[in-house]
Amino acid sequence: MRIGLLGTGPWAERVHAPVLAEHEGLEFAGVWGRRPEAAEALGAAHGVPAYADLDELLAAVDAVSIALPPSVQPGLAVRAAEAGCHLLLDKPVALTVPDARAVAEAVRRGGVASVVFFTVRFGGDQIPWIERQAALGGWFTGRSDWLGSVFAPGSASPYADSPWRREKGALWDVGPHALSVLLPVLGDATRVTAVAGPLDTVHLVLRHASGASSMLALSLTAPVAGGGTGMEVRGEHGVAHLPERGEGPVAALHRALDALTSSAASGRPHACDAEFGLRVVEILAGAEESLTAGAAVDV
Repeated sequence: MRIGLLGTGPWAERVHAPVLAEHEGLEFAGVWGRRPEAAEALGAAHGVPAYADLDELLAAVDAVSIALPPSVQPGLAVRAAEAGCHLLLDKPVALTVPDARAVAEAVRRGGVASVVFFTVRFGGDQIPWIERQAALGGWFTGRSDWLGSVFAPGSASPYADSPWRREKGALWDVGPHALSVLLPVLGDATRVTAVAGPLDTVHLVLRHASGASSMLALSLTAPVAGGGTGMEVRGEHGVAHLPERGEGPVAALHRALDALTSSAASGRPHACDAEFGLRVVEILAGAEESLTAGAAVDV
C-alpha cells in the first residue's frame, strides 16, 4: 500500500513520518502540508517527495495518514475518501458533529477503509485488556483520570503551542482517549453531564447503554507534579485497572496502520473507524452542550 502524509507539524514530524518510513507493510510515497517549505524539509528527511498539489498526492497513493488539526482534517479527509484513498485519521475526527458526519459519509460512499488513531486504544498491553473486559461484561461503573500538564507552568510539552488545544481544552484533546477505552468496555453512552473544574479541567458523568455509569476527569492544565492517567472498571468480576502505558505513540501507530491495511484488504470495518470517530464527537459535543446548559444531555 502506497501511503501519503498530510501534515508537517510536531505530531507529523515526531510520530507519523518516522513510522510511515519504517513500516514494512507500507510504501511511504510523499508529503503534503499547508506550509510547502515544511513539507519539502520533512520529505527530504525521509527521502520522499513533497507535493505542492494535494490532488496530485491523492492520485499517487492508496491511503493517507492525516496529522493535522481537527478543524482542518474533515475537509481533507473527505477529499481523500472521494479520491479512493483509505484513511488513517487523528482524534478527534472533527470539532463539530456535521464535520465528523461528513467524514463518515464520505468513507461509506467511497468504500474505503478508515481507522482513527487513538494512542491508548492501540497500545500493546491495552488492546488485550480492552478485549478481555468487553468480553467479561457485568461492569457496574468505570473511572478515567486523564490529567495532562501541556499548559501547566513548567511544562516542556512540544504541543504547548497548539492553538486548537488551547481553544478547545482537555475535553476535546484527551476526552477522545478516555472514551476510546470506556465505550468498548461499558457500552455506548446515552447521557452525559459535564461540570467545569479549574482552568480547562472538565468532569464528565456518563450513563451507558449497558446500565453502567462512568466518571471522567480531564485536564491539560494539571500541575506537573499532580498529573497522570489512570482508568479502572468495577463490577461482578471485581476491579480491573487499565495497564499503564509502557511505550510511546510510535508502536501504537504501527498497530493502527496494521489495522488499516487489514481493513482495506478484507473490506471489514475496524472497530475504531470513522463511524466510531463520529460517535465520539457526538458525545463530546453533548458534553460541551451540558457545560453551557448546566444540565444533563442525551447523546
